[in-house]
Amino acid sequence: MKSYFISFEGPDGSGKSTVLKQVVEQISPRLKTQYLVTREPGGSKIAEKIRQLILDPVNEEMSAKTEALLYAAARSQHMFETVIPALKAGKVVFSDRFVDSSLAYQGAGRNLGIAAVKQINDFATSKIEPDLTIFLDIKPQIGLARIAQERAGQEDRLEQEQLLFHQKVYEGYHEVNAAYPDRIKIVDANKALNLVVADCVKIIANHLPADLLKD
Repeated sequence: MKSYFISFEGPDGSGKSTVLKQVVEQISPRLKTQYLVTREPGGSKIAEKIRQLILDPVNEEMSAKTEALLYAAARSQHMFETVIPALKAGKVVFSDRFVDSSLAYQGAGRNLGIAAVKQINDFATSKIEPDLTIFLDIKPQIGLARIAQERAGQEDRLEQEQLLFHQKVYEGYHEVNAAYPDRIKIVDANKALNLVVADCVKIIANHLPADLLKD
């Protein structure tokens, strides 16, 4: 059965989760097959426990390598338990973050190197990649300002990092985007929400195989 794997990426405060929810609401009635919405880190019982460990602000002593390996471990379980079974069942899978996040956050942001982080994630995912990735492009200072306005005092461990870290993450994302232009499509996330959602829906509709879409 034909399946399709779509990931959504972006810096903190880009609005990924909100955009993804509205995109799925609009595109799902047009699908001929079932779909699954999931997230990283998380998406399965074990991976969600690892998520709590990674993002808990009390874990200040966590090393960069430990952080990268925990993300890869969560991703491996997520693939095994959630994503791969859905793809084998012929579903369209929508994931809030995937490997590109690790390449940007740990590879660039933590200075571990994009190639090194990709290697451990290739092992974790058996080199399975999304068919399509939508990157919501917004400058880190704007995204962090959104977070501060919407949920000040509730930021997770990575959101609490200094602006310099988020700037390196942003630059890392664009390095990854340049390396995979056929897979990654960039959307301006500075626009009004309805316009961002419309742009994403158009991209997905243009890239989904015709036999997965209703006439």
